[in-house]
Amino acid sequence: MSDLSTEAKEAAEAVGNAAEEVGADFNQRFAEVIGKVNETLDKLDWSQIGKVGKAAGILLAVIVAQILIKGVLDTINLLPIVPGLLELLGLVVVGTWSWDNLTTSEKRNAVVERLQGVRKEYLG
Repeated sequence: MSDLSTEAKEAAEAVGNAAEEVGADFNQRFAEVIGKVNETLDKLDWSQIGKVGKAAGILLAVIVAQILIKGVLDTINLLPIVPGLLELLGLVVVGTWSWDNLTTSEKRNAVVERLQGVRKEYLG
């Protein structure tokens, strides 16, 4: 029994020593990685990073807004009569706009001119 306990103690010490070596190796590798990360961060032009941060923030805000809009629309679609009423409202609005703006050739030409003006304003 004493041989077994001596062997168990030796095995436990060997495992402990191996764990310490692995821990020391991990600490050394971790320090190397952190050092390389810090060197890379020191090389960055932080004035340009601000622009990237703003762009990323705007992109994130747009994604969140789209998720919220989808949630609202899904909730509206769960109500039995609302989707049909919204489709009818859309048809009425399109019909009214068409009647007001597309019934005569002069009105159609005015719409085309407005579209070309907007196109020139935004696209140059």
